Amino acid sequence: MVSLTGQSITYPKLTEVKKYGQRSYINIKMLLRVIGWLLMIESAFMAVPMIVGFFMKDCNWVEFLISIAITAGCGSVMMSLKPHSREMGKREAIMLTGLTWVILSLFGMLPFMLCSTRLSITDAFFETMSGYTTTGASVLNTLADVPQSILLWRCIVQWIGGLGIILFTLAVVPMLNYQGGMQLFNAEVTGITHDKLRPRVSFTAQSLWLVYIILTGILIGLLSLADINIFDAVCYGLSTMSTGGFSTSDTSVTEMENMYLKIVIAVFMFLGGVNFALIYKAACGQIKAVFRNDTLKVYLAIILVCYLIFVTNSFFHGTILNIADWTIDPLFQTISILSSTGLTEPDFHEWGPIATVLLIVMMVMGSCAGSTSGGVKIDRFIVLFKFLKNQFFQLMHPNAVTTVVINGKGTSYVTVQKTLAFLFIYIIVIMSGGVGLVLLGLPLKDSFFCALSAISNTGLGTDITGIQGNYAYVPDAAKWILSFIMLTGRLELFTILVLFTPAFWRN
Repeated sequence: MVSLTGQSITYPKLTEVKKYGQRSYINIKMLLRVIGWLLMIESAFMAVPMIVGFFMKDCNWVEFLISIAITAGCGSVMMSLKPHSREMGKREAIMLTGLTWVILSLFGMLPFMLCSTRLSITDAFFETMSGYTTTGASVLNTLADVPQSILLWRCIVQWIGGLGIILFTLAVVPMLNYQGGMQLFNAEVTGITHDKLRPRVSFTAQSLWLVYIILTGILIGLLSLADINIFDAVCYGLSTMSTGGFSTSDTSVTEMENMYLKIVIAVFMFLGGVNFALIYKAACGQIKAVFRNDTLKVYLAIILVCYLIFVTNSFFHGTILNIADWTIDPLFQTISILSSTGLTEPDFHEWGPIATVLLIVMMVMGSCAGSTSGGVKIDRFIVLFKFLKNQFFQLMHPNAVTTVVINGKGTSYVTVQKTLAFLFIYIIVIMSGGVGLVLLGLPLKDSFFCALSAISNTGLGTDITGIQGNYAYVPDAAKWILSFIMLTGRLELFTILVLFTPAFWRN
């Protein structure tokens, strides 16, 4: 065909438009190349406990060196792949997010298998997935004989997974900013909507990670002032900021009679439950954004109400014996559960049924979207309750036009639909997981509580596991189910479950 200027125009064939314009194929080589980058990053993180083990004369440093060689070797092979196109769409972003968490857990479990812990494949994968998803459930019966290099690796894994593996990659691999970066960002970051702090996704990821690193550094510095060694300060700092809850000894921080230590950890568990984008804005002087944030206000109100209920409940049960029993302990417990850190007081089972019911409610609720916490997130409950309020109002005023307003802005009906769908699927996953665990021989109460604990990334257990959440006695098949539920909960359902729908794989 000839244009008005006399130049010929060649249009692509219809099949070429379908193949390259709409891209009916999945760019597997590009996916593997990015995963190769991630494996190289994971091997670099493995070097930290290896070096610590070497200088502390921990004989397990050799096993870490072997793990690094295997991980880096596989990563370099994947990075050597040459894809025909570096383009990544929504399908690649969703697949990459799910595959990344699984593959990094598979390689991250190597130290648990090779070192003196000698965990089985099932136990090692469960421990690693629990760490990356910041669930904090463990299969280790005791930490007394666990080498320090492994204790540090557990906390590093939690810290990486706290803000997100993909988000970290977006921060350190800028090329992804042009290759599906926003799709990757949306697939992993928690919450209903995702606001960019800066025009480029990589800058947003760098800003969020900068806040995360600075807060972690401050926390470790404050913990080092307490009556603990620097190693414990680092480990508790990593696991607290990620709201993961892994400890370095069988005597958890909750059993230490150190008021200063509990106050510091409680403050940073609270910050871990706040939207990091909001913390960044506050650090940049945008204080009005903090005061206008409805979710933060509700978060503070929930903490206050739950704290008062715990104190009142303890008073009537006669468990208040000293000043800590009605001040820091109930506040610590409230923030720990709401932020999904999962650290519990050793005598929590004596707090009565009201405390147990409140614990379950807080596990489901979680903290703010955009934080390191698990659960449904307070943002969704705000949308739900405002939507229900509007529905009741429309019963009396059928012609009225209403909208869900959050932070002074209207929320689209699509967002409301996504929230309702999320809550419905959340219940289905808990019920399905609970039924599966019952069929594997777990008691009914334990089955559904463990499913809830896994999807909310809290890590607490009941009778068979103990309140501190030791899953050593859970059947292997149940551990794989719980690992899947932990991953599904951390990536907020849709990113994982959509992979099992036929529509995702259609051209």
